[in-house]
Amino acid sequence: MSASAILIQFVFLIASILFILSLKWMSHPSTARRAIWAAELAIVLSVIAVLLGEDIVNYRWIVIALVLGSIIGVPLGWVSMTAVPQRTALSHAFGALCVTMVGTAEYYLAAPRIPPFKMAVLCGEVILGSLTFTGSLMAAGKLQEILPQRPITYKGQNIVNISLLALAALVAIVLVLKPGWIYLFPLIVLIPLAFGVMLIIPIGGADMPTVISLLNSYAGVSAAAMGFVVNSKLLIIAGALDGSSGFILSVIMCKAMNRSFTNVLFGAFGQVQQTAAAAVEARTYRSATAEEAAQILSVANRVVIVPGYGMAVAQAQHKVRELYDILTKRGIDTRFAIHPVAGRMPGHMNVLLAEANIPYDHLVEMDDVNGEFPQTDVALVIGANDVTNPAARTDTTSPIFGMPILDVDKARTVMVIKRSMNPGFAGIENPLYYEDKTLMLFGDAKGFVGNIVSELGANGSAH
Repeated sequence: MSASAILIQFVFLIASILFILSLKWMSHPSTARRAIWAAELAIVLSVIAVLLGEDIVNYRWIVIALVLGSIIGVPLGWVSMTAVPQRTALSHAFGALCVTMVGTAEYYLAAPRIPPFKMAVLCGEVILGSLTFTGSLMAAGKLQEILPQRPITYKGQNIVNISLLALAALVAIVLVLKPGWIYLFPLIVLIPLAFGVMLIIPIGGADMPTVISLLNSYAGVSAAAMGFVVNSKLLIIAGALDGSSGFILSVIMCKAMNRSFTNVLFGAFGQVQQTAAAAVEARTYRSATAEEAAQILSVANRVVIVPGYGMAVAQAQHKVRELYDILTKRGIDTRFAIHPVAGRMPGHMNVLLAEANIPYDHLVEMDDVNGEFPQTDVALVIGANDVTNPAARTDTTSPIFGMPILDVDKARTVMVIKRSMNPGFAGIENPLYYEDKTLMLFGDAKGFVGNIVSELGANGSAH
């Protein structure tokens, strides 16, 4: 090897180490920022090393691609926190499209002289890349509400989906045995593209966090497969890290919902429950004003705030920080209860609250905080519905029965900030709203929390 080739391999080694450290540092908020810098440095080093490689004979198309990518990528980075889930899904889609195109190019450049192992890996790369591309686009569309968020189902849908995937696998086997049958290759691109669409349309919006995590895993595995095809150890390492961590996160999220992968992917979870109109009319609830809510909070000793997607939509995290500050100054023990699948992406609530500089040690995970609700004076729920639904414990007919929830109904008083009485993202009625101890605070989360802060401030700072 030449000196330059040795240097490039050394840079790849450094980048691989940085990727591993980045994943490690992401495990805790105190090191998360360092993790991002490490990952960005690893990517920059990798790109520079590739550009300095001896295999490149012309930089013109590379420069054009870099400019076009920057023109598209920079605006995509200017998104609000509520749009991060769909932005993440788009990232997966672009990465998967890249993998598919590279795999396609590698096939047509090398066919029919492709060894069986390389052909098998290449087929896996293209199949996973193709289905991840369209699947991620569909997930982004559902999260952006361009597409219907409720499951779209028809009779025999799961059989059709599995048949499509089996057909793609069969074509891949044939190509491994007969790599020269070029006319078959488009099928392992087109069939998975269709499968990606068909896989996501029967999945409800409430399951999108898990789906995004799973698609992330698929993208990682396809990138690792591409590493084998183009002989890049760095891609193999980075893809394996991405694929395994995404899969583990998906398992954790399924466990948090007490559901299986098959139920998430094929269960059509999220259909709006049909409730008799008379039964709805017969149920009553109590509402309160911001002034009344402030009075209740001002005499509390312990308050637990439960953030949900409603807080994210309203961009209310900074007003919530103001509420936290004023309650803390009054000597009120105030903490935040975090459900693993609250929001629309893993860690959504943690990121929003961290953005508002709320102390991380006051963010308490579900398993740790549930035992404290019976001693809590006020549980303030801000836009969280399904993760606080007691039907998960009591109603065996509920789609979410068995799902671990935040036990806010065990607090002495529950206040829920919500725009209306409509069901949450999963389309399930929440009996918590009709309990005697519950007060409904109707309105935009940011505005309502702001009004509570103003009322508390007007009433003085002494507790």
